[in-house]
Amino acid sequence: MTITENKSYSLKTRGRLPLILGLLLGGFILWLSFIASVTWGAADIPFKDIYQAFTAFDGSSNHLIIRTVRLPRSLIALLVGAALAVAGAIMQGLTRNPLASPGILGVNAGAAFAVVVGTFIFGSSSLNIYAWYAFAGAAISAITVYLLGSVGRGGLTPFNLTIAGAALTAFISSVTSGILIISQRTLEEIRFWLAGSVAGRDLNLLLQVLPYICVGLILALALSRQITILSLGEDTARSLGQSTILIKILAAISIILLAGASVAIAGPIGFVGLIVPHIVRLLVGVDYRWILPYSAIFGAIIVLIADICGRLVVKPSELPVGLIMPLIGAPFFIYLIRWKLKR
Repeated sequence: MTITENKSYSLKTRGRLPLILGLLLGGFILWLSFIASVTWGAADIPFKDIYQAFTAFDGSSNHLIIRTVRLPRSLIALLVGAALAVAGAIMQGLTRNPLASPGILGVNAGAAFAVVVGTFIFGSSSLNIYAWYAFAGAAISAITVYLLGSVGRGGLTPFNLTIAGAALTAFISSVTSGILIISQRTLEEIRFWLAGSVAGRDLNLLLQVLPYICVGLILALALSRQITILSLGEDTARSLGQSTILIKILAAISIILLAGASVAIAGPIGFVGLIVPHIVRLLVGVDYRWILPYSAIFGAIIVLIADICGRLVVKPSELPVGLIMPLIGAPFFIYLIRWKLKR
């Protein structure tokens, strides 16, 4: 190895080492957040009982709460946070739009509309059925926004995509509200789901959407290098030999799988896909090979913490995580808008 090559290798090692250490630290914080989520809740359970629920399960009420309520809830919060954050990061990278997220581009609204229509027509109140309605609605909404954003002068620009998402969200939300107004039964059946919550879900529901989240995450990580190049501009990507259309299609599939599955299992939870990628970029820069894994970890941490706060702030009652996230995300969203206007 020459002196020049040795210096280059040394610089790469020093640059990569802090990022690896950051991932390890993030993983440790995520583990602590997960333990806290299993430990804290409306019912005060001694830590000894929590440990024994996994090592010496005896069927007692405390053990059942841990195994059948808190553990599934914590796992779902972890996966939903990771999936929404990664979906938001990919959206922002593909569109080069800092305001892109599943909530703003109509995915959440499409999922909610599908659940409301399905419940209104068929009268189902099962979370398992909601999951499939929401997944289909999220996918159709994402495809519709993408097609609408591609029509017109300039093609698929960040501005066109944002306008298409805002317009479709406004239209779908108004129709959804109209159905809920004229059908009190539908409102009573799905109002808790519409708030966005990880409570009341079980492992069977998690297992239904787990394959979609796993495939979406794997596909996203496999495309991380291509998304980094595409985020610099389509001309740059083409000059480097990328098939931009193929990359966009695969990335769109990943977004639909991640956002659709998350909304299907937990309802519409906003701001995760918007704020997490921005926080991560401040730490790791613009390389999506690092942005995506960091987003997954930070997204999971934020949703777990938000869910813990929802359990404790009005204890023994609870607030859905979908109502806690705006308290965190709204101030950041306002700051982001002001920053964009200044630029």
